[in-house]
Amino acid sequence: MNIVITGGAGFLGARLARALLAQGHFSVNGAAAQPIKQLLLVDRAQPAADLLADARVKPLVGDLNDLLAPGPQGTPAVPSGTDVVYHLAAAVSGECEADFDLGMRSNLAATEALLAACRKLGTQPVVVFASSLAVFGLVHDQPALPPPSVITDLTLPTPQTSYGIQKFIGEQLVADYSRKGFVRGRATRLMTVSVRPGKPNGAASSFFSGMIREPLAGVKGACPVAPETQVALSSPGRTIEGLLRVGQATDAEWGPKTALNLPALVTTVGEMAQALEKVAGKPATDLIDWTPDETIRRIVKSWPGNVQSARANALGLLPDPDFESIVRAYVRENADAVRLQTL
Repeated sequence: MNIVITGGAGFLGARLARALLAQGHFSVNGAAAQPIKQLLLVDRAQPAADLLADARVKPLVGDLNDLLAPGPQGTPAVPSGTDVVYHLAAAVSGECEADFDLGMRSNLAATEALLAACRKLGTQPVVVFASSLAVFGLVHDQPALPPPSVITDLTLPTPQTSYGIQKFIGEQLVADYSRKGFVRGRATRLMTVSVRPGKPNGAASSFFSGMIREPLAGVKGACPVAPETQVALSSPGRTIEGLLRVGQATDAEWGPKTALNLPALVTTVGEMAQALEKVAGKPATDLIDWTPDETIRRIVKSWPGNVQSARANALGLLPDPDFESIVRAYVRENADAVRLQTL
């Protein structure tokens, strides 16, 4: 079994790689599970040392568009014999709003080139495309298009950001390549992942982790939206669990070729802060900076907060039970980054 992860050196890519290596085997469309022979991690950066230490891991460093471009090159991003591709590489939401051309190249052109490379294999590989909740842009100022009270797998996407539009187009490309029999597509809408370790990235949703991570480290963390802001979240662990499961779903289990929503914990920013206080006390919540940012608020307001995931539930996937459990999991996994005393 040969698996490719684009964005394989990133946070989710590296975590997925570790989960696959620990699992050791993979099943495609209900066939008997096969040992994972090679895990090709494609990214602009080298994978972490622990991944490189595994003989099954092969890094491929470079720009994904360049690696997929026709012409002489070394190891292709989708080499012959590839059984499964996890396409996680992307420019994030805030970056795409600030730089339209970056988003179109990284999120649209790269996805189309990747699918073309998978088609060229002629073996119908499984392609798990990491889409986003951002495809469901909510319109609040047009009475003729009122925002739905709840988002389901069948809700019509109406993206309101360049990032959301690029992801929605990617979903449709995956669906059409699947319809034509070129790939087994598994377009999967990820919820906002929190709490992410490390440094903030360019995503408009970055503060959903920063408002927890930074206070736990003893420094101020920004929350630029109001406490009543609703959000659909998933922990890193549940997100990886979802990616593993959809990659191994049979065609019958997957059902329609359209995208599905991964399960979401529906909460509010204020409730997130309350959970932080339960874990680390008032010294932690005193470090949250509630200064509003209209640009971030406008983007986040266009994202739905109430999401249902019937198709993912049918695959046995469930949301996190509560945000406090997510914060405590972060503390356990990142003890060296926590400076405040936890309760």
